[in-house]
Amino acid sequence: MKILIAIDSFKGSISSIDASEAISLGIWDVDHEAEIVALPLADGGEGTVEALVQATEGQFIHKEVTGPLNEKVDAVYGILGDKKTAVIEAAAACGLPLVPLNKRNPLITTTYGVGELIRDAINKGCREFVIGLGGSATNDAGVGMLQALGFSFLTQLNEEVSPGGQGLRDIRKIDTKHVIPELKACTFKVACDVNNPLYGPNGAAFIFGPQKGATPEMIKELDKGLETFTRIVRQELGKDIHNIDGAGAAGGLGAAFAGLLDARLQSGIELVLEIIGMERKMHGADLVITGEGKLDGQTSMGKAPLGVAKLAHKHKIPVIALAGCITEEADRLNELGITSFFSITNRPMALEEAMDPAVTFNNLRSTTTQLFRLLKAVQSNAKM
Repeated sequence: MKILIAIDSFKGSISSIDASEAISLGIWDVDHEAEIVALPLADGGEGTVEALVQATEGQFIHKEVTGPLNEKVDAVYGILGDKKTAVIEAAAACGLPLVPLNKRNPLITTTYGVGELIRDAINKGCREFVIGLGGSATNDAGVGMLQALGFSFLTQLNEEVSPGGQGLRDIRKIDTKHVIPELKACTFKVACDVNNPLYGPNGAAFIFGPQKGATPEMIKELDKGLETFTRIVRQELGKDIHNIDGAGAAGGLGAAFAGLLDARLQSGIELVLEIIGMERKMHGADLVITGEGKLDGQTSMGKAPLGVAKLAHKHKIPVIALAGCITEEADRLNELGITSFFSITNRPMALEEAMDPAVTFNNLRSTTTQLFRLLKAVQSNAKM
């Protein structure tokens, strides 16, 4: 029996790699001869670098960069096994966890470190990039990132604007004379699972600003800045960045990538599955096991387990999904390609205990063991 394991991390508990190991052990507890193919999985957010580096036998790169508060932070990105593709999570350089609660202020937080990671990868020979958006503490429309790559955003006095969202309203001119020349040879694929415009009621500031520490007054100022930035980009570069689907992602990083770096924004899970060659590796599989920490209505909107299930359904391979928590909205997943799903929580327990890495690991293993005991019994009876 060939089983493909493609499971996302259980956020706040265990990684995709550890979850895969637990499931593998659960299978081997019952079937010592099972052929297991385990592919670490992510949906373009947290864990994407780890999953893609592991899947392609790449390497992790550690780099000190400018953090969201203009302080130095240690960030990690990956270079894939082809040695020419870099995978970067924007949150590694400008993520919300890097900013203490009492210092969250998107008027001042910057994406400069994201540009420094890109520049470092370019210096190491990379010309293809996979970028994971999401979880940023910023609302600077990617201006900080672009400055690190050589763009200049100037005020009426011909001075560089202040970092963060506060500087956007002061932009009057864009100077591209010092953009690093290698950038022209680079291609960017960006994992983006929102379709918000850059500004307005559904834009970056109004929708995502509050979780980044923005007050109602800040949100209005940030939104005005994003509108000003849009106008100046149109005026100086002839590009409309406002109406790009996903322009408002990660505080406007989506607009910077798509509008100024000609990036392709696409579904995070589709991008990851494409890079790791999921469909090719499914060939010959008898069963696919996927899952994540919580199966709910959001899963059906295009998260990792659904992306795996769609591919498996295409090849008529049954899919089991495992999760720590399953809500009523998950019932729809049966119609979308997941054959059956199971919670690994085997008794009443507090959330803190359920999310303990050791508990999650053991629960994944024991649930898998029980499922395969059933499968083995069914197979045995079918042969009689």
